[in-house]
Amino acid sequence: MTDEALSAGAVARRLGVAVTTLRTWHQRYGLGPSEHVPGHHRRYTPADLARLEIMRRLTAEGVTPAEAARWARQAPATVPPDQGATRWLGASDAARRPGGARGGGGATVPVGRAGPVARGLARAAMRLDSAAIGETIAHALAVDGVVATWDGLIRPVLAGIGERHAATAGLIEVEHLMSRCTSEALAAVARSAPTTGPARILLSCADEEQHSLPLEALGAALAEAGLSYRMLGARVPVAALVEAVARTGPAAVVLWSHTRATADPHQLSALLAAPQRPLLVLAAGPGWQADTLPAGVVRPVDLAETISLAMAVRDAQDPSPAG
Repeated sequence: MTDEALSAGAVARRLGVAVTTLRTWHQRYGLGPSEHVPGHHRRYTPADLARLEIMRRLTAEGVTPAEAARWARQAPATVPPDQGATRWLGASDAARRPGGARGGGGATVPVGRAGPVARGLARAAMRLDSAAIGETIAHALAVDGVVATWDGLIRPVLAGIGERHAATAGLIEVEHLMSRCTSEALAAVARSAPTTGPARILLSCADEEQHSLPLEALGAALAEAGLSYRMLGARVPVAALVEAVARTGPAAVVLWSHTRATADPHQLSALLAAPQRPLLVLAAGPGWQADTLPAGVVRPVDLAETISLAMAVRDAQDPSPAG
């Protein structure tokens, strides 16, 4: 078995399609794995991957699956995946497709230096393929954990969608579907992770802040680390937040702000002045400016630091050894 041969799951993540889609392409159109070693599952070779990339590109551009498969099967093994769709369509065929040989151009989401799995996830998001999005994120969460998946996979794709939206005023439907699928995957982690003890961490968005997805990632990461928490969610008025602190007595409160418009420091001051002041108040998110924070408020730089601080305050409140 060659080192480059890939499993169906790995190919699905690279292409940004569901594994069930690969099975369909194999069964209906003969675009399956060609490498076989007795006693092992069949694996996809680089040539198989190149043909499947052609299939994915053409179907995404409106070519029927049967016609796309015909072009894909004709592609030689030496055609790189990024060139196959264009080189193996004749000029007249490319001209007949909407947007010509480039399929309309700009139909990709930039993901910076993120790897092939992120590019596959971005392609799935652009196709509004919720099954592929969910499979890709769930697999990454299971293998790499919440923090690595958020930083290396989900956040680059969301940032790329935001960049495209800023340039075109479009992709709102892409962002909504990507966010929903991400939220569902994170919630599954939070439900399945075993946590013990009282919920000592309170998570809340700032007043009028609607971007709660990063807070959901934090919740899933806390659960993964065995820490219980309460989630208030988006657009929490400061009076309601202070009341929640009084009723639950959390050791730490994380207040998320995505934009400067929602980052009112008076919300943090109200927490510090609460009768049952938390041991730790964290101002999380890019909305907060360090020079505007009240004394005693900590501004974590990323998700990993937020988790470390939450674990530290948990241990400070309960210094007894685990187990």
